[in-house]
Amino acid sequence: MQLIIVTGMSGAGKSTVLKALEDYGFNCTDNLLPMFVPKLVEMETAEGNDNVALGIDIRSGSMLEALPEVVKSTRESGHSVSVLFLECGDEVLVKRYKETRRTHPLAKNDRVEVGIGKERVLLKDIKQCADYILDTNSFLTRQLKEKVIEIYFDNQKFTNLTITVLSFGFKYGIPSDSDLVFDVRFIENPFYEPKLRELTGLDPEVRGFVLSSEGSAEFLQKLNDMLEFLIPRYVKEGKNNLVVSIGCTGGKHRSVCLAREVYLNLTQKKQSVIISHRDIDKDSKGG
Repeated sequence: MQLIIVTGMSGAGKSTVLKALEDYGFNCTDNLLPMFVPKLVEMETAEGNDNVALGIDIRSGSMLEALPEVVKSTRESGHSVSVLFLECGDEVLVKRYKETRRTHPLAKNDRVEVGIGKERVLLKDIKQCADYILDTNSFLTRQLKEKVIEIYFDNQKFTNLTITVLSFGFKYGIPSDSDLVFDVRFIENPFYEPKLRELTGLDPEVRGFVLSSEGSAEFLQKLNDMLEFLIPRYVKEGKNNLVVSIGCTGGKHRSVCLAREVYLNLTQKKQSVIISHRDIDKDSKGG
């Protein structure tokens, strides 16, 4: 049997992951107490079900401590067990709870932040026994489903590092979650070309203008080389999420174009990467 245990921070996307696995033929059960895993495995095996996914999390209370030992014993009994741990930053989790108006399982009458802090402490040992750690900070629902498919069904080499390439406008502030920030305002600005002003860095005309500007090709090459140098070292360090932010004045032209080029290069190198253009739709006064 192939058993996938989905765990991690509450609000990090476990329901989405279980739905994706269900779509691929897995029998999915959520909120199962660890002590019942051996019995469920026995029942599913008797029914001839070879693919099973379980959602196990902090709702199990103190019984969650038994999960690492349950995983070990299930493997020793001859079953293939994979533990997927969903990680997510405090700020993103708080935002998600506020949007859904849900109460954190450990918060009770306290603030959401307090519940999240307690949960991180209780999940420390579970995280250490995970086969995959997936940081869902920047994922849309569709992107999270795609990542699960990549890990378990596409037979691609997977690392726990997810790279987000983010374009932004300095006039709207530097993204607070940036790990690396690059300023491309030295490149000639398409905003001052009337035919290009209302377009974005995703349009071929703007792309041609930006990439043919003095210094842009050399900058792009040096940036790609630096990322190629850094990424394996971040993976070795155990980093889960890397945000590469590229900014111009308004986040509409130059940064969008170059972020896309970096994204395409990383995709070709089979990196786990997503792209986001934070300010592309804002009323920029400069690109």
